[in-house]
Amino acid sequence: MNRRQTFYKLIACVSMIYILYVLVNNFVVDPGAETFLSHKAGLEYELKPRIWLMVMYIHAGFACIAMGSGLINCSRRSYEKHRGFHRVNGCVYVSSVLIAVLTSGYMAPYATGGKISSIGFNVLNILWLVITATALVHIFKKRILQHRRWMIRSYAFCYTNMLIHLLTFVFHQIIGFAYVTSYTIGLYGSMVLLMIAPEVLFRVKKPKCA
Repeated sequence: MNRRQTFYKLIACVSMIYILYVLVNNFVVDPGAETFLSHKAGLEYELKPRIWLMVMYIHAGFACIAMGSGLINCSRRSYEKHRGFHRVNGCVYVSSVLIAVLTSGYMAPYATGGKISSIGFNVLNILWLVITATALVHIFKKRILQHRRWMIRSYAFCYTNMLIHLLTFVFHQIIGFAYVTSYTIGLYGSMVLLMIAPEVLFRVKKPKCA
């Protein structure tokens, strides 16, 4: 097994575990998101829990679909042996990203951390849309290599929520910062890391995602 296969299997394992965690946590363990909502204080806009919760469910569901469909399309076999499926699955990925971004846009004004976090989420959503659209433009123009690179950049954003919570845990539970401060650092920190990670990958090996 070469390094590329090992890396793909590692990412696949992390993705499946996280998707399972999101589904169980949001739909079984804490369906009312009471733990997460308890950190939302001093909001500029009135939060309507029922509407916010419905939008959050949609967001979480389609974010998981984007993570799963993107992972499948990153498989070399998907591109080389099942191109028809690859195209259809690519449409599923792009549609899921669009829905995830739109629902995130609704939730952004109510983000933990107030206005600074709200701005961060809006910037992140715009970046994800622009990067994904750029990947589409390249494939329409038959620029395969550029399409692969931009899809890798887009797919990295599927791990935003996971990385935000990981960094929040580190800064809050280990370093000892306040939860809201830790969450805000996690948001901006994840944005930077997820934009850097693909560029590091490109310099290590040729991208196989398409």
